[in-house]
Amino acid sequence: MKKPVPMESASRRIDERIRELADWRGRMLAKVRRIVHEADPEIVEEWKWMGTPVWSHAGIVCTGETYKDHVKMTFAKGARLKDPSHLFNASLEGNVRRAIDIHEGGEVDEAALKDLIRGAVMLNLMGKGDSKRTGAGRKRAG
Repeated sequence: MKKPVPMESASRRIDERIRELADWRGRMLAKVRRIVHEADPEIVEEWKWMGTPVWSHAGIVCTGETYKDHVKMTFAKGARLKDPSHLFNASLEGNVRRAIDIHEGGEVDEAALKDLIRGAVMLNLMGKGDSKRTGAGRKRAG
């Protein structure tokens, strides 16, 4: 079993990824990262799956993947989030995740994205509380 990358190291690796890209994708990943931290100052940066920036708070909130022609933000529980601004434009067929593909020249609705991030954090926090109430310690009837 691999050990998780320490937070300081994960943040440094994300910094390196942004510098390595040295094009619009690096700038967009930096912008997305800033928005994530503004939405939730308690967010934790992680580096998983052989090179994917991950932002977590009581569980995974979203990832920041970079591809040749787009930057993708995948929300771990996106299918359960309200998206009145219709930011989700990828992975719409799944039952759990939803994603936002941002292409070169694309704009990001910062206020709507912050709302999605805050909603994802709340889902994670609610899930942590639910597991305590439904786990050990409950008496069975009968």
